[in-house]
Amino acid sequence: MSAALLCLTAAALCWPRVSPVTRLRRASRGQRAPLVPGAAVPVAAGAVAAVLSTPVVAVLAVVVAGVGVRSWRARSRARDALAQVGALAEALGVLAAELRAGRTLPDATGSAVAGCPHPAAAASLGPALAGGSVADGLPEPARAALGRVVAAASVSARTGCSLAAVVTAAEDDLRAGLRTRAELGAALSGPRASATVLAGLPVLGLLMGAGIGADPWRVLTTTPAGAVLLVVGVGLEVAGLVWSGRLAERAARS
Repeated sequence: MSAALLCLTAAALCWPRVSPVTRLRRASRGQRAPLVPGAAVPVAAGAVAAVLSTPVVAVLAVVVAGVGVRSWRARSRARDALAQVGALAEALGVLAAELRAGRTLPDATGSAVAGCPHPAAAASLGPALAGGSVADGLPEPARAALGRVVAAASVSARTGCSLAAVVTAAEDDLRAGLRTRAELGAALSGPRASATVLAGLPVLGLLMGAGIGADPWRVLTTTPAGAVLLVVGVGLEVAGLVWSGRLAERAARS
């Protein structure tokens, strides 16, 4: 019964959010798949906890590990989005310099794509300037900036006006947004560190209790009242971390 509950909990927490078709599309755009599957870490944590402790601890280990994996993936996606925005800003800088040097838009686009350090941004830049459509996989700031450049390129092709000024303005907007995000991240580093320290205080309490001979871990894992307190305590810990993380993300987006 405990093994079945462990497997069901792991499957519910680690069920993939994207379809296999979406994964293939991401791979074709140069986005690498994670080295370790999402379900491997929670299942491994639950298996170790089941061997070393009780089924209740095993289920809690699966829950905590699943939440941790999802949080790590969300942060990885956020870092990748910022990397795409920064790469597109660099590519637009190359594009503007090439246009000012008198090169044609296709030649300048080729140089910008070659100088773009992120494969997903590079794969979106060339087709956007050639076909006039922006890919949906880019982050919203990058999509907005690239959409401005595409619209300006269309106007420039009809009227012959200069495109370099619009490209430079889009690059400046992206870099200003990156600087703002960096400043917000620095301002939120203190509250995030405080939340992490507060989340570790119960573990410190368990260690202090074990140091004075109270053996709180045995009480939490072998008695009915302790099991209830353990489940409630872990639930409050996870809820507090998720809530503080969402507050920080909301403050960063505002």
